[in-house]
Amino acid sequence: MSSSDKALQPTLIWDFPTRLFHWSLASSFAVAWLTAESDPWLAVHVFCGYLMLGLVAFRLLWGFVGSHFSRFASFGFSPKGATAYLKDVLAGRAARFVGHNPIGSLAIYLLLALVLVIGASGILNLGAEERHGLAAGWFSFAQSHLFRQIHELAANLMLLMVGVHLAGVVVESLLHKENLARSMVNGHKLATADTPKGKAHRLVALLMLLTMLGFGGWWFAYALHSQWSALSGKQTTPGPAMVRQVPFVGPTLANNAQWRDECGSCHAVFHPSLLPARSWQKMMAEQDKHFGTDLALDGPTTSAVLAFLVANAAEGQATEAAYKIGKSIPPDATPQRITETPYWIRKHRDISASDWANPLVKSKTNCSACHSDSDAGTFEDGAMQVPKRPAPNAKP
Repeated sequence: MSSSDKALQPTLIWDFPTRLFHWSLASSFAVAWLTAESDPWLAVHVFCGYLMLGLVAFRLLWGFVGSHFSRFASFGFSPKGATAYLKDVLAGRAARFVGHNPIGSLAIYLLLALVLVIGASGILNLGAEERHGLAAGWFSFAQSHLFRQIHELAANLMLLMVGVHLAGVVVESLLHKENLARSMVNGHKLATADTPKGKAHRLVALLMLLTMLGFGGWWFAYALHSQWSALSGKQTTPGPAMVRQVPFVGPTLANNAQWRDECGSCHAVFHPSLLPARSWQKMMAEQDKHFGTDLALDGPTTSAVLAFLVANAAEGQATEAAYKIGKSIPPDATPQRITETPYWIRKHRDISASDWANPLVKSKTNCSACHSDSDAGTFEDGAMQVPKRPAPNAKP
């Protein structure tokens, strides 16, 4: 609905829920984008994804029951109208709209659709790659690649749409000499007396805010609790890094007391899912030259430990780490060290020499220094945090 230049007066156009939705969605997407490539911040990334889906669900409902200019009926989906309006903008004769202009209307529908695609593909990828969330176990690790591609493509398209949206806000603000960004903060625009006035709907906005805060409180309290539980009583340094760990505990992997006792007597135990069966078979067949030592296991012990190792090797794809390690190893290769597998090398290529030299790390085999779930063998993405070098005057 276009407005006249006569008798304009401040009018409430955008109600509180619409404004809260707008800024919450923008903030959530920004945080999700910034945390997309950081494993330790996966809990925050997934939280933002769920929050965005919840916000869009609310907006779809509010599009039918909200104030006049928040309802879908007030701004139609018309690519033809958007094209015509763009031509008018370029010609400098575009009409002023109190509510959404045709291009803005089209952008809103596209943004809502993209959030749904981003959220759905994110849930599917989380279920396939991380084995968590609503779709946990629905698809294989191999299928997660497709979902990740869709997720990243939709996110990139949304970033492009956000850029177009911001450019449109600047252009229209200059064209009509009004601050559109400010109107989305205070809700008011100049309009004629016959323009439908919006209702504040403060109670709905308050309920929205409390719901978001409640969800965030529950999510991150769960994250902290899950992280402490995963530590299984190990001594660690608590702090902000603890809170951002993924609130997902990996699957409970097979365990064997005899294997743990024999292997753990000399070094940290490495779950059999981290190497293929052929590697364990060769290792046990050559136990007299086990990295410079002789395991000297008797026949029954060797058979029992080997059976456990082979039955739970990387081929079983029990975890994401197992799948990716196994996939990275050439069929004719039989690595003896996990640190020599292509996936391990690629995953740790950005770890600096100073991090390896950190007295809290010291060795590439000291997995527990960075992975709080290394003893369990799950190596969840978000359970990894490179420790900071202690201060020179820190007490031991």
